[in-house]
Amino acid sequence: AEDDVFKEPMKKRRRSGPGQRFRALQSAEQCALKEYEKLESRTRRVLSNTYQKLLQCVFLDDSIPNGVKYLINRLLALIEKPSLDPIYIGLFGSTGAGKSSLINAIIQQAMFLPVSGESICTSCIVQVRSGCCEQYEAKIHLLSDQEWKEELKNLTKLLHSAEEPGGEEVDPWDGDGAVEEAIWKLRMVYGTGAERKNYEELLRAKPKGKIPTSRVITLKAEEAGELSIKLDPYIRTQRRDGDGESAETRIWPLIKHVEVTLPKSSLIPEGVVLVDIPGTGDFNSKRDEMWKKTIDKCSAIWVISDIERVSGGRAHEDLLNESIKACQRGFCRDVALVVTKIDKLHLLEYLRERKLGNQAVQSQREAVLERNEMIKQQRSRNLKEKLKRKLPADSKALETSDLVYTVSAQEYWQKTLLTEEETEIPKLREYIRKRLLDEKRRMVTKYVTEAFGLLLLTDSFNSTENLPNEHLHLSSLRRFVEERTELLERAIEQCFAHIERPLQEGVRVARTSYRRILGACLVRSKGNQGFHQTLKAVCLKNGIYASRTLARIDLNQAVTQPIYDQIDPVFGGIFRAGKPADSALMPHIDAFKHSLQEKMAEIGIRSGWKCDSYKKRFLIQEISAILGGLEGHILRRKRRIYESVSSSIQNDLKPYYEEAAQITGKKACERMKDVLRRGVERQVAEGMFERAQERMQHQFQQLKNGITEKVKGSIATMLTLVSSQGDGLYKELADVSSEHREMEKLHRSLREVAENAQLRRGMQDFLRMSPSKASQNLTASWAQHGK
Repeated sequence: AEDDVFKEPMKKRRRSGPGQRFRALQSAEQCALKEYEKLESRTRRVLSNTYQKLLQCVFLDDSIPNGVKYLINRLLALIEKPSLDPIYIGLFGSTGAGKSSLINAIIQQAMFLPVSGESICTSCIVQVRSGCCEQYEAKIHLLSDQEWKEELKNLTKLLHSAEEPGGEEVDPWDGDGAVEEAIWKLRMVYGTGAERKNYEELLRAKPKGKIPTSRVITLKAEEAGELSIKLDPYIRTQRRDGDGESAETRIWPLIKHVEVTLPKSSLIPEGVVLVDIPGTGDFNSKRDEMWKKTIDKCSAIWVISDIERVSGGRAHEDLLNESIKACQRGFCRDVALVVTKIDKLHLLEYLRERKLGNQAVQSQREAVLERNEMIKQQRSRNLKEKLKRKLPADSKALETSDLVYTVSAQEYWQKTLLTEEETEIPKLREYIRKRLLDEKRRMVTKYVTEAFGLLLLTDSFNSTENLPNEHLHLSSLRRFVEERTELLERAIEQCFAHIERPLQEGVRVARTSYRRILGACLVRSKGNQGFHQTLKAVCLKNGIYASRTLARIDLNQAVTQPIYDQIDPVFGGIFRAGKPADSALMPHIDAFKHSLQEKMAEIGIRSGWKCDSYKKRFLIQEISAILGGLEGHILRRKRRIYESVSSSIQNDLKPYYEEAAQITGKKACERMKDVLRRGVERQVAEGMFERAQERMQHQFQQLKNGITEKVKGSIATMLTLVSSQGDGLYKELADVSSEHREMEKLHRSLREVAENAQLRRGMQDFLRMSPSKASQNLTASWAQHGK
């Protein structure tokens, strides 16, 4: 919009001092990050100066040429672009796995987040990040009034269906979770006896806790311990008994998520967010949707499992499977298993079961370290095999050297058995630092290059270089772009065609296995006792039920799993950013980019543009910026495409879920099952799986259309801009040659900063070696140079 041209850039938030901001980083990484920060800061200053000059130049004009308008808006967008998108690292695990203890150790605050013990922590998501403020701060976000009303309606439906005349006998504490949790939530919010009231009565009832109108509670403290005490009542509560709880504790069922901000990089560098993610999602629709979105936006997921649960069990496998799905549908590139509480070892029992020949183990410490190595070998092999079945062979998740970490938060503090390094807490911190530096390097390189391209063009507006010949050559370039865009469209079609056969095979397998899968979901070994209300909860939530005590139930996902088993490796291959392949999307876009850049260079030479022509260099770099922006668009669409199969099934089965949810009275559980079985049978006969197949194909088609439309529109705008001098859109601008020269220096220094960082890293690794190993490496180096 034209009004945007005169918009003032947003004020930058106050930055912390360099010594404080980089406290979390080791010296080599600290120096590299400082250099990238300095490059970014100087680039922003050059862009701001250029922006102000252009504004002053056109401020009094009645109309602004399109080319100038484009430049001003692009400059403003770059000035306001965030320094770095947050890097989310998800700690994904069941209650009691040690997530909070691990975060406490990483941030060097022993009892900061409450850990699971006799009290049970809430199932909400907790985000921990470092900020610019001096204080510790927590923001507790509550469900909106409408979101709580929706949950309240479902909770009361769940409870009161058991009270219908002739209804099945239900023990509220049957251990299957649904009724127990519903009673617990209502008692906590409204007091004892709330479970006997209907929905309308509870709407009129006043909650026992204080609920702010903003639905956000902000807590602040000077010290970590002080904030921990204030936060504790909100995310920690006694099971079942709601009487005697504080007003703060009573509102935990309304908590959506918690954001904790630490002052100044207390061992989490600014830009990194550690996320404590519950293992099963939530009965509330909004919290459950947030659970999935949070998993998907994590660039790395650590599956947390304590030493006693790591050897198997459905819960552990579900966590791994959900994490691998995040690689398919989200931004995740790294999945690792973090085995906690490794100090828990019964020495005599371990020695009796040990099968390692004659190698002696003299102490508890040796036994722990030996077991750690065995776990790493076994679990790394198992996890790699699982990843290989689901992801492409060159996936980044398979390239990492550390797939398994063995940690002990308790030993990190006590050091009775293990050294600090052996607890592997420092190793996890190192991963965080390296991840931040890699992202910062990528972001600043892209930012400086894009800024340089804009300054090239801005300065070239005052040039009249070869104007008469340009119209002819740019017409040729437009025709070339049209031809190449058609080739790109065909290449994308061929790339997406790789999903057709596995998708078809998956549908075939799903049609032959859905009865068995559905039967396994609907049958319980102990009969229907307790399952009646759980199944009711599943139906109320359209086939999905997540609770704090049960493994997640998702009927839609279950019956479509044969389809996902077939398509997963191919789907991951289409969206990978690795080696060029016919089945990968991004290499086709890169090839398109390189062909345009080569053509522009060729036209530049033929038209008489100088070798370092501003216009030619701008064209080449702006093409990179335009096509680079496509990656984010593709990643955002990826989730919708991946979930289209299960969401199509859910949509087809929704009427039957709703019908089953209304069933009450005698043999309600069996009648609900019958409705679901008949519904699935009918929908399968009417082509349910084929419709899901078509839905995914349609989503791929939409992505292809979106890519080609964005490419055509953006490049057409850019070519119009470049030819603006010949089309009468040209206007003499303020002199920005000094800004251009400064930007050219910054662009050149990118390589220097990268080389310095690599040199420092090598030196740091060298200094970490033992003296004998360092001496050997140095001697070998001298010998090599002496040849």
